[in-house]
Amino acid sequence: MKKLLNDPDRFVDDMLEGLLLAHPDELKFASEDKRAVVRADAPLEGKVGIVTGGGSGHLPVFVGYVGRGLCSGAAIGNVFSSPSSEQMLAATRAVSGGAGVLYLYGNYGGDVLNFDLAGDRADAEGIETRTVLSTDDVASAPPEHAADRRGIAGGMFYGFKCAGAAAERGDSLEQVADAAKRTMENTRTMGVGLSPTILPAAGKPTFELGEGEMEIGIGIHGEPGVHRGPLESADSVAERLVGAISEDLALKSGDGVSVLVNGLGATPPEELYILYRRAAQLLGELGVEIHRPYVGEYATSLEMAGASISVLRLDDALTELLDAPAASPFFRQ
Repeated sequence: MKKLLNDPDRFVDDMLEGLLLAHPDELKFASEDKRAVVRADAPLEGKVGIVTGGGSGHLPVFVGYVGRGLCSGAAIGNVFSSPSSEQMLAATRAVSGGAGVLYLYGNYGGDVLNFDLAGDRADAEGIETRTVLSTDDVASAPPEHAADRRGIAGGMFYGFKCAGAAAERGDSLEQVADAAKRTMENTRTMGVGLSPTILPAAGKPTFELGEGEMEIGIGIHGEPGVHRGPLESADSVAERLVGAISEDLALKSGDGVSVLVNGLGATPPEELYILYRRAAQLLGELGVEIHRPYVGEYATSLEMAGASISVLRLDDALTELLDAPAASPFFRQ
């Protein structure tokens, strides 16, 4: 696999330097090691800050959602590796405007450990924190163990969008955390992998997938899914994904939803729209109305081929938050 990079060990640092050079009016560094990035106007006095973070390799997640109406800051780890608690604490300090800070990130062991450590230290410094985890991947655990599920595209995108809108309008820390929690409770995602990703430093695939095979339910780091078999048509894949999601969410006629069809890094937009076509048909057959669909790359895995489908069940309050304006280097609404 050919890659455009310099020293593989500086892959993340070179990327971040380029990102900040390209968007100096929107982002700034908040730590000496330049692994904590925050809004250029941070901190916003009197408003809740939202800090996210995790391993690199998933743009726009995580740093791509630092912006107005979204997250306030992000701690950035190496590829598929957690940032340190120091980097998380640096982002926390930089976005703290006196109203508290919400930690909002995916449910992965290293991230949970380090954010908990950062939160303890922030609390000791007088910065009140709350944590909401993204747990939208229906393939990673059964409904009775939903709290153990991984956080992937839908939970993180919709969580950032809705919680960010609540913080932007001036909600309290408890209200922003509640908006994030309600978003997570109503979001489900399932994906399909078609080819592996190559770690820049290792130069080898993160997993093996045979020629002509697909894997349903694969994680964004290559974690095992729930079905591996011959590649099926786009309609069949969409039926598998939407079927699992609609069953888990118990969708019924009259429900309103937002749908996110997300490319994992190497899937053409044309194929994503083919998936959305069938997903929209299936939801329509259930009597479910789609409000504000999103199709594109919202949470990737370097050059992994594949896609995920996410559904957020809406109510009036979540619809208002979803529809609010937002802006970052990677997202405009």
